[in-house]
Amino acid sequence: MIPITTIARSEGPTVLVLGGNHGDEYQGQVAAMNLARTLKPEELRGRLILIPSLNFPAAQAATRLSPLDGMNLNRAFPGTPDGPVTSQIAHYLTHTLFPMSDVVIDIHSGGRGMEFVPCAHMHVVEDLDQRRRMMEAMLAWGTDFAFLYADIAGTGLLPVEAENQGKLVVTTELGGGEGVSAAVHRIAQKGLRQVLIHVGLLAGDLPSRRQLGLPETILVEALEGDNYLMAPRSGILEMMADLGAWLKQGDPIGALHDLEQPDRQPAMITSPRDGYLICHRVPCRTQQGDCIAVIAQPADPKEVLSRTIRKGAV
Repeated sequence: MIPITTIARSEGPTVLVLGGNHGDEYQGQVAAMNLARTLKPEELRGRLILIPSLNFPAAQAATRLSPLDGMNLNRAFPGTPDGPVTSQIAHYLTHTLFPMSDVVIDIHSGGRGMEFVPCAHMHVVEDLDQRRRMMEAMLAWGTDFAFLYADIAGTGLLPVEAENQGKLVVTTELGGGEGVSAAVHRIAQKGLRQVLIHVGLLAGDLPSRRQLGLPETILVEALEGDNYLMAPRSGILEMMADLGAWLKQGDPIGALHDLEQPDRQPAMITSPRDGYLICHRVPCRTQQGDCIAVIAQPADPKEVLSRTIRKGAV
């Protein structure tokens, strides 16, 4: 039994808002619950479908993966109607909720494993008009950074399935770790409302960051394999660079200390190129192959919106 709230009033877009794709990511779950409790039907021009805790068994267990079948919902699409529970959830979205939706908002954070500079993000999709609409909605969230990312850890992602159906897809990485600060909750909840205003579901004004006295959003991208730094060996991770910092090629990011050989020099993790430290690992205990950090380079919005990519490429 997965709680779903639907609020509908008049003609307008159908927007699907999802939290808890991973059960240990709380920002979207709280934002969706607060929105469901506070919105009134007369505020809407369309239909809003809210699922605060999409992977409900994982949310109940506060785990990334479902305790019922060990599956990662964000690697389970398009799903099957008679498979494990996680696969059935994916199938219902693929064949019922996505087709009826115009906009899909999937709110993530780094969970227990990673911490991100709070950012709205997106894939660079092939269709130029869809890409433009997605970028405009991503920027409407109003985060300091906006992040273009690549999939490095498997296939079957929820956003990809929605993108393949031509939907306007907005995703986020809003902090991470076990706790969530009040500031990050504010970013999640305010940004979600701003996107709903942007797509025409809610009435309201959308002041620019400049009008709010804020600098322009920094657009960054991490689309190559070496943007994603994996642990070369196991150990205790000592972070040596601040989240969101600008790093030059060769700057130290962290060091992996050897538990069994404390006299051994730590393995140094350095930046492979100039860029921002957009996220880093949270748990100090690290296994070989764990993702330690992501370095993202500045991107030109005009170039991104005109870039030609082949189908299936980043």
